[in-house]
Amino acid sequence: MAFTPGARKDLEALRELGATALPVCMAKTHLSLSDDPSKRGRPRGFTLTVREVRLSAGAGFLVALTGDILTMPGLPREPAARRITLHGDGRITGLMQGE
Repeated sequence: MAFTPGARKDLEALRELGATALPVCMAKTHLSLSDDPSKRGRPRGFTLTVREVRLSAGAGFLVALTGDILTMPGLPREPAARRITLHGDGRITGLMQGE
């Protein structure tokens, strides 16, 4: 395993916060155990490079990002879909803020 300078900086910041004992979730390609999607399946003799480490404080874990992975934002406690109403006359309300 290798860490980029940015990931090392992230780890130092997490160490200062006292967050290094949290579980780690690896964000990597689904095509390989490595961070390289061209090395399909379970390759041998590879180095996994962590480019960024993020704290997911609410969830209680760290996320180690590898390769070209993009993450999606988390959902709020109350999904926006709960504010949408389909009325009997076919009108839809709740799609826009302030409606």
